[in-house]
Amino acid sequence: MDNDFGFSVPDSLPLLPIRDAVVFPSMILPLFVGRDVSIRAIERAVEGDRLLALVTQRDAEVDDPGPEDLHPVGTVGMVMRMMRLPDGRLKVLVQGLSKIRVGRFARTEPCIDVDVESLGPDALPDLTVEIEALVRGVREKLEELLPLRHLPPEILSVAASVEDPGRLADLVASNLRLRVDEAQQLLEILDPVRRLRKIDAILRRELAVSSMQQEIQTSARDEMTRNQREQFLREQMRRIQDELGEGDERRGELDEFRGRIEDAGMNDEARTEALRQLERLSRMHPDSSETQIVRTYLEWVTELPWCRASHDNLDLHHAREVLERDHAYLNKVKERILEFLAVHKLRGDGACKGPILCLVGPPGVGKTSLGRSIAQAMGREFVRMSLGGMRDEAEIRGHRRTYVGAMPGRIVQGMRQAGAGNPVFMLDEIDKLGADYRGDPAAAMLEVLDPEQNGGFRDHYLNVPYDLSKCLFIATANLTDPIPRPLLDRMELIRLPGYTPEEKAVIARRYLVPRQVDECGLRPEQVQVSRAALCEVVSGYTQEAGVRSLEREIGRMLRNVARRVAEGETEKVSVTVRNLRTYLGNPKVPGESVPRGEEVGLARGLAWTEFGGAVLVIEATRVRGRGLILTGQLGDVMKESAQAALSYVRWRAVDLGVEDEVMRNEIHVHVPAGATPKDGPSAGITIATAMVSLLTGVPVRGDVAMTGEVTLRGRVLPVGGVREKAMAALRRGITHLIIPEANRHDLDEIPPELARRLEFSFVRSMDEVLPLALVETPAPGPARGRRSGGSRIPTPIVRS
Repeated sequence: MDNDFGFSVPDSLPLLPIRDAVVFPSMILPLFVGRDVSIRAIERAVEGDRLLALVTQRDAEVDDPGPEDLHPVGTVGMVMRMMRLPDGRLKVLVQGLSKIRVGRFARTEPCIDVDVESLGPDALPDLTVEIEALVRGVREKLEELLPLRHLPPEILSVAASVEDPGRLADLVASNLRLRVDEAQQLLEILDPVRRLRKIDAILRRELAVSSMQQEIQTSARDEMTRNQREQFLREQMRRIQDELGEGDERRGELDEFRGRIEDAGMNDEARTEALRQLERLSRMHPDSSETQIVRTYLEWVTELPWCRASHDNLDLHHAREVLERDHAYLNKVKERILEFLAVHKLRGDGACKGPILCLVGPPGVGKTSLGRSIAQAMGREFVRMSLGGMRDEAEIRGHRRTYVGAMPGRIVQGMRQAGAGNPVFMLDEIDKLGADYRGDPAAAMLEVLDPEQNGGFRDHYLNVPYDLSKCLFIATANLTDPIPRPLLDRMELIRLPGYTPEEKAVIARRYLVPRQVDECGLRPEQVQVSRAALCEVVSGYTQEAGVRSLEREIGRMLRNVARRVAEGETEKVSVTVRNLRTYLGNPKVPGESVPRGEEVGLARGLAWTEFGGAVLVIEATRVRGRGLILTGQLGDVMKESAQAALSYVRWRAVDLGVEDEVMRNEIHVHVPAGATPKDGPSAGITIATAMVSLLTGVPVRGDVAMTGEVTLRGRVLPVGGVREKAMAALRRGITHLIIPEANRHDLDEIPPELARRLEFSFVRSMDEVLPLALVETPAPGPARGRRSGGSRIPTPIVRS
C-alpha cells in the first residue's frame, strides 16, 4: 500500500499503544515507553524498517490493552531516535506518516502485531472560494492565538506554505494540545474539508477561552497593583497623621482593650492569651484582614462574664411563691429547685455548684416555660438554647479561628447574652440532637454537662478555659431513648407526667383564660367562662397530655368573643356548655371509640406514648391453618410479645381445653388503628387474654383494661407509664385496671382524686389475669398429656 510519503505501508505492523496522546501525520512526538510488550515492539521496528502502528488507548489506565481497548484509527509512525534510560524505559522520538485503520491482532508475543489498512493520502478537493476562505480564516485565527497560547512561532511560516486543507488541519491539530478524545475525533475524520471546518470551530473556541483568561489575568494584575498603591498611600497617611497628632485613635483603641482585659477578671491563661493577641494587634496594619480577626476575638473575650454573677435570691418562701404563681402542679421539679436553694443558702453564696436537671415529659406540660420561672424565682438571668435538629459539633464548641468567619459556640454566645456567670441555662429539646459528618453535638455536650469538667470548658474559638460550673443547666426532652447513655448519666432526670382532666381545667381557669383574655384585648369583666364549659373544652376539643392545644382552643373561643364585642353585638359574654358550640363548633375529639361490650377475642390494653397514655383495642380471630398473623404496624418488640403470648397459650392448651383449636387454626391478631405505629412489651397479657377468649369462646369483660409483659411461663412483668395509662383509661370510661404486682409502688404517682375513681387489681401471673379479665373462668378440657384433673387456674386475688 503506497502513499505520498514515499514509502509502502506493510500489511502488518508492530503495535505501540499510546496512553495520553494522539499522533497526527507529519507530527513529531517524544514518547517514554515502559511496558515490556511496547519495548519489544520498538526494538522489532528498529531492527526492521523502523515503522510502527501508533494507536491511542480508549482508557489510559489499562495496562494490557486488547482490541476493544484501542481506537480503530491510528497512524503509521517512524522511529527517528531511540535512547535507553537507566530505569529500563525507552525514550523514542517518532514521526507520524500516514493514517491507518487497525484490523485483527496477528500476533501477541513477543510483541503485538496488527493487520493494518492504509487510509491513504487525502483526496485533494477542488480549490473553491469557500475552501480558500476557510484556509485563510484558519491561518488568521492561528496568528491571533499564537501570543495567547504561546505556540511555536515557526508554525505560522509552515502553515503559510501548506495549501492542502487536510494537511493544514493536521498541522494545527498537532500543535493545539487538544484533549485526547477530541484529537481522536479529528484523526478519524477522513474528509479534509470537514476536518478543516472542525479545526476552525476549535480555533474559535480556543480564542474565546484564551481571551477571557487574558482578561482575568490582566484584571488580577491591575488589582494587585492598585492594592499595593493603596497600601503605600495608607502608610504615608498614617505617618502624616502621626505628625499631626491624629494617631491617638489607634492608641486609644489599644488602651481601651487593655483596660477591659484588666477589668474582666479573667483566669491566668485567658488573661495571658488576651494580652498576647493585643500585642499582635498593636503590630498589625490597621486595615489588614488579620487585624479584624484579632479585634473580633478581643471583643468576645473581654465581653464574657468572667467574674460577674447574679446575686441569688435565697428566700425559699419567695421562690415557692414564684413557682406556684407561674405553674400549677409539677411538684417534683419545684421541690428540687427549693432543695438546691436550701443547700446554697446553708453552704454560702458561690460555694455550691449548679445541678444539671433534665425535665422529661410529653409536649405541652410546661417544661420550657418552667425554666424561665426558675430563673425568676432564683433572681438569675435566663438563657434558652434550642438543640432541635443541631448536627454540627461546632455549634457547641465553636469554630477554630483559622476558619474564615469563625465564631464561638452557642454555649459561649449564651453566656455573653446572659451577662452573668451563673445563669439558668435551658438546653431545649436535647433528645432532638442529630449527628453527621461534621461531628456529634451530643458528644460535645458531655463536657458541658459534667460537673467535674465544665469548670474548665474550652471553646475552640476562645481556646482558653471558661467556668460553667456556676450555671444551672436545665435540659428538656420528650423521650430519653434518643439521648446517648453517657450524656443521660450526667443529668438528673425529673419526669413530668401529663395532666389529668381536672388538673387541665384548673390550669385553664387560673392561667390560660386570663392570659388569652389579655392577648385578645378583652377586659376580665367582658367575658365569663363557666367551669363546666372549660371541662367540656378539655374533654371534647382536646386530647393531649399537656395544655398546648387547650390554650389554642381557648384562644380561638375568646377571639370569637372579641369579634362579637368589637362589632357591638354585646358588651359582656358568658360562655357556658349550652353556647360553647357557637364559639368552637362541634367537638373535635370523637366520642367513645373503644368498644365497651363483652366480646369474644377482643381485649382492651393500655399503652404509653410521648403524648400521654392511650387505650388499645386488641382483636383476635382464627382462620384455618397454623401459626400467627400480626397486623396493625407493630414493632419488633410487640411482635415478639405476641409470639410469647401464643407460646404461653399453647403451653396451657390442655388445661384450657383448647388443644385441638390451637393445633388446627391460625390466629390473626390486629391492633387498630392500622396507620399508627405501635411497639413495646406492655400489651403481652392483653394479647394472651384475647387469644384465650377466642379459643375458649368466653368473652372479655368490657369494663377492664390491662397492661403488663408476659413470659413464656405466664409470669407478668412490670411496665412503665402507669400514671399516664390510668389517666387514659379514665378518659375512656374504664374503671377496672389490671396491672403487674411489681408496679404497685407506681400508684403513689397517681393523684388521689384520680385513684379513688379507679379499681386496681395487681397480678403476678396469667393464672390471676384470666379470672379477672374474662366473664367466666374457662372450663378445663379432658385430661391429656402431661396433666390430668380439673382446671389449674386458681381463684383470683384482687389487690386494690
